[in-house]
Amino acid sequence: MYEDYGLFIDGKWRPATDGATTDVLSPVTEQAIGKAPSASAADTQAALDAAERGLATWRKLPAFDRADALHRIADAMLASAERAARIISTETGRPLAQSQREWVLSTDQFRWHAEEARRIYGRIVESRAPGGRFEVHHQPMGVVAAFTAWNFPAALPSRKIAPALAAGCSIIVRPSSQTPGSAMILFECLRAGNLPDGTVGLLIGSTANTYGPLMASKAVRKVSLTGSTRVGQQMIRDAADTMKKVSMELGGNAPCIIHDDADLDKALDILVPTKFANCGQVCVTPDRFFVHESRHDDFVEGFVSRARKIVLGNGLDEGVTMGPLINARRLQEVESVVAEAVRDGATLATGGKRASGFNAGHFYEPTVMTSVTDGMRVMADENFGPVAAITTFRSDDEVIERANATDMGLAAYAFTTSQARARQAVSELKSGMVGINSVALAAAEAPFGGTGFSGMGREGGIEAIRDYLDTKMAQVAV
Repeated sequence: MYEDYGLFIDGKWRPATDGATTDVLSPVTEQAIGKAPSASAADTQAALDAAERGLATWRKLPAFDRADALHRIADAMLASAERAARIISTETGRPLAQSQREWVLSTDQFRWHAEEARRIYGRIVESRAPGGRFEVHHQPMGVVAAFTAWNFPAALPSRKIAPALAAGCSIIVRPSSQTPGSAMILFECLRAGNLPDGTVGLLIGSTANTYGPLMASKAVRKVSLTGSTRVGQQMIRDAADTMKKVSMELGGNAPCIIHDDADLDKALDILVPTKFANCGQVCVTPDRFFVHESRHDDFVEGFVSRARKIVLGNGLDEGVTMGPLINARRLQEVESVVAEAVRDGATLATGGKRASGFNAGHFYEPTVMTSVTDGMRVMADENFGPVAAITTFRSDDEVIERANATDMGLAAYAFTTSQARARQAVSELKSGMVGINSVALAAAEAPFGGTGFSGMGREGGIEAIRDYLDTKMAQVAV
């Protein structure tokens, strides 16, 4: 799969300078899909040098020319949609329909930011000095380094590349080594933009050879991360040495409140496929279900009946609705969380073990747990797997307080037919994003991101491009 591509440096595909490669393993078969190049420190330096040269040209292009380039990239992505979706599903194991949807959302990023490139508005403020004025300008920040996770291997890089290019920045992307092909097909589409050589770079490889040099470089003025809170905390420390600007979308532990007036069938039809999409490996997926005590039994019954209809298997096979966890480590972690909850008194309503009938692969049953308490790890921490933890509540104020009892603040949800409860949830839930009777939070036109330990900055919407721009003020007196 990877032989036609490689690292992307200075406008060209190339192998690692020392010939190093790394095996990419299928989460379905646990066998190698292929060998991806593993960048050396010299490769990273070459990408940095190229990015500085590319920046010098790209930042000077008129915004309308940058917009046209992003539209050409989006056109190429549309033409590559079928192949890209199959690569994503091959590397992640997820159902093909979910990968197709991700590629559409990725393409949307380039369409949206193509138009935002034309709308980088400055302003003029009258000065106190007679005849003077303040001019406010927005300029590209410089070279960007972006680090992305494996769970959305096309959408996550797209959310960073599109606004960076629209702003006039050059960007080097270091995706997860578990899903390099998904980034490679994206970069093949980037070539259709006819960008100056070096404007975009792709590095795959070890932390020491990629992350280390990128973070140490004074040329990199902005870093963007989608990853764990632990990695984000370390990145902030590392960025301080060279005063880089940082934005990051980190972990979540989303609460979902089911009020006594909720339309249960509607809620369940939305929540069950959402909870088990990508085998639960989604940062904004609802993890903690707070159900009003009067609706608990009906909610659990409906959740379980729908969960038992989910079909596990290779996402490339017809009829499969849930694939495997990404690797053995993630499988072991989910097993540990569930076993610990059962030991502490939780009840398994369905699932709770490795799926039978598979000779290989990291398959785990869709799992629903009840009788959980807020202090259990399955409730207190992001489980990042196909595990729904359900508890009860009595009053609106109580459930808001319990939902907010976390350092995380990425996404939160509430299902109700009451306008007053909806407004309370939007106002009082401690979260960067809130869904009311909906879980559709990820869209190019809307700001995506969290608060607290879930990160800072936004991807999408008019807010995204601001993270790639410096503000300059000029006092003009004539």
